[in-house]
Amino acid sequence: MDAQKVGQVSAIPTVPGGVQRAQLPSQRAALEPLWVQTVLIAVALTFLTLFLFMPLATVFAEAFKKGWQAYLAAIVDPDALAAIELTVITAGIAVPLNLVFGVSAAWCIAKFDFRGKSVLLTLIDLPFSVSPVISGLIYVLIFGAQGWCGPWLREHDIKILFAVPGIVLATIFVTFPFVARELIPLMQAQGNEEEEAALVLGASGWDTFRRVTLPNIKWGLLYGVILCNARAMGEFGAVSVVSGHIRGETNTIPLQVEILYNEYNFAAAFAVASLLALLALVTLALKSLIEWRLQESGADTTATRFQEHLA
Repeated sequence: MDAQKVGQVSAIPTVPGGVQRAQLPSQRAALEPLWVQTVLIAVALTFLTLFLFMPLATVFAEAFKKGWQAYLAAIVDPDALAAIELTVITAGIAVPLNLVFGVSAAWCIAKFDFRGKSVLLTLIDLPFSVSPVISGLIYVLIFGAQGWCGPWLREHDIKILFAVPGIVLATIFVTFPFVARELIPLMQAQGNEEEEAALVLGASGWDTFRRVTLPNIKWGLLYGVILCNARAMGEFGAVSVVSGHIRGETNTIPLQVEILYNEYNFAAAFAVASLLALLALVTLALKSLIEWRLQESGADTTATRFQEHLA
């Protein structure tokens, strides 16, 4: 590299992550005055305070309104423990299945071109556009006593609705886009060059996925799993339709909160609801951590490519 090129590179501003880039005139012109930035930040903080921080504070304040003993009594109540157990079981089944589906769908869509690709994308987005209550009613239509499979299920003594299988199926339906939708744009942006190079060097398809693809998508995959788990544990509409609201058997945490609130047992309702609030806070913390790691990983990749370009 000659001295003139070195001088040009050294004149480029440095940004975090080791990447050097020039600041375009349009970027400098886009910087807002200080008062505009202050107003925007104030509006954002006001919105967050009214619609996020205050509701969360209210949940915990009401949960501990009658003291720690009342709070713990509401949590260790047999019906509450059964609801917590069922919620964990449902998420423990739905999330791994959605993980397998999401990785498979993202791999298929991002790495291959085929007929019906747009149809598959539309089907993946279907739970985002269909009301959870409608999805629950679909399962009633299929597996209900008067549904398409109802007579056969009754004849073989198989229970889907108002039981754990129906709750799991409804949860899978409303949560299966999360992993796939996080991975598809990530895998499309990464391209196929590294996988093709591994195959040319003699790696098998499984080795290529395990050693090349999976390390590249691990943070995006974890991001999708966290969002999927949060939605699975907090799902109300679809589960409410297929559960039957049987105390101690088919009530998840959101349904248990509804029952306690409708019985005017507000302290217990907010105590159980605080578990979902804690889940939301943990999800936000993990989400922020993974976003930071994704940005760090992207900055490192950009820096490496920039250095290769200069070389």
